[in-house]
Amino acid sequence: MANPPTLPISDHSGGSQSQQTVATSAFRTFLSRLSASIRQSLSQRRPWLELVDRSAISRPDSLTDAYSRIRRNLPYFKVNYVTIVSLVLALSLLSHPFSLLVLLCLFGAWIFLYLFRPSDQPLVILGRTFSDRETLGVLVLLTIVVVFLTSVGSLLTSALMIGFGIVCFHGAFRVPEDLFLDEQEPANTGLLSFLGGAATSAAVAAASTPGSARV
Repeated sequence: MANPPTLPISDHSGGSQSQQTVATSAFRTFLSRLSASIRQSLSQRRPWLELVDRSAISRPDSLTDAYSRIRRNLPYFKVNYVTIVSLVLALSLLSHPFSLLVLLCLFGAWIFLYLFRPSDQPLVILGRTFSDRETLGVLVLLTIVVVFLTSVGSLLTSALMIGFGIVCFHGAFRVPEDLFLDEQEPANTGLLSFLGGAATSAAVAAASTPGSARV
């Protein structure tokens, strides 16, 4: 007696594992591009001894002179200035561990619940399924609450004001007569080029791989 024909059974677990692999690969690519962009940006910084050269420090003659110096110093020392502001932010957060923990949790929520979650896998919490629009709305609302309605927002604002104050003070007192920008310096480098490249990569990945992660 002949055996009955075997019906094909689709393997959904393989598709799920494939989507998780795509999301993990996208996350690793994002981190790799971010790390490379930061290294490229830091390689363009000016020597710190040139930044603190005491012979080039003098009091501006007027507010117009101070504003002119700041405008000329900003593009020349931009990487150094961004580093200074970042250090002020880092020190402020390290001195307030709770605020740092809240920001890390918020960042992790954006990364793992929305940006790098496979688009064909709905978010399920306590038995309730959340659509992409609901997930985005909750994350935006949570970000607004954390940044504007808690001490985290005031901490970030204070740190940024201190950082920008240091930058403006140095830019106003640093005599820029001996500073010359490289004429062949590309206009789109560092983090700006990373953002553009990341957007392009994401579009290519979305077109070539259906149901992949959002980044």
